[in-house]
Amino acid sequence: MLHLQKEQGILAFSTERGFVDADAPYDGFNITWYTDDDAQHVADCRRDLCQMLEIDDQHLVLPRQVHDTKVAEVTAENLGDRFEGIDALITTLPRTCIGVSTADCVPILIYDVHTRAIAAAHAGWRGTVARIGRKTIQAMQQRYGSEPENLKVAIGPSIGPDAFEVGDEVYEAFEQADFDMQRIAFKRNGKWHIDLWQANALDLQLMGIPEKNIEIAGVCTYQYYDQFFSARRLGIKSGRIYTGIMIK
Repeated sequence: MLHLQKEQGILAFSTERGFVDADAPYDGFNITWYTDDDAQHVADCRRDLCQMLEIDDQHLVLPRQVHDTKVAEVTAENLGDRFEGIDALITTLPRTCIGVSTADCVPILIYDVHTRAIAAAHAGWRGTVARIGRKTIQAMQQRYGSEPENLKVAIGPSIGPDAFEVGDEVYEAFEQADFDMQRIAFKRNGKWHIDLWQANALDLQLMGIPEKNIEIAGVCTYQYYDQFFSARRLGIKSGRIYTGIMIK
């Protein structure tokens, strides 16, 4: 388990694969139930994580993500739901771990030091272009009255700029969405590369979050696929990292 944000009363982390055959796509710790992994293996991993977190299964929440920007609030009434078609979660429930599933996409964790609200968002390149981080913060503002200056952010393990080579259409999608291309993109050997870490961090700063409040893990899943699942390395049919946050 890689610990991310170190805030008192908050646990923020990403799961690691463990000791595995790095090239076996499902070998390692995986709780994502909508992959093609063996159902019993997923259930066993989920049970182990609940034991580590000292919570019951109902309080470990993972939505079924679809690369969209819908945000859902986790409440006492909907605990146990599968949250279909959701790419970001928010809550103020204690001892409830919310998180997202990734294997190169960017996981974003948010903590409000004033209201003690938390959030987890899944930002693939499409979600980043659509500004899911910003929309998650807006949901926290509307529901909990969160103020950007009170927010702490952790950007977890995900594909780094050196590995994230893209076609012109992806570059153009970011450009048309008014991202600062000089700060998030560069060309190497005739191919565009995009820094999803900076793209998300800069967009959150535009929302008013101080730069010093944004922590980037800087761990490239493509490079360290033996430690973290990488869809570009292993294929889309592979395990997933769970990046979660919980109020202790």
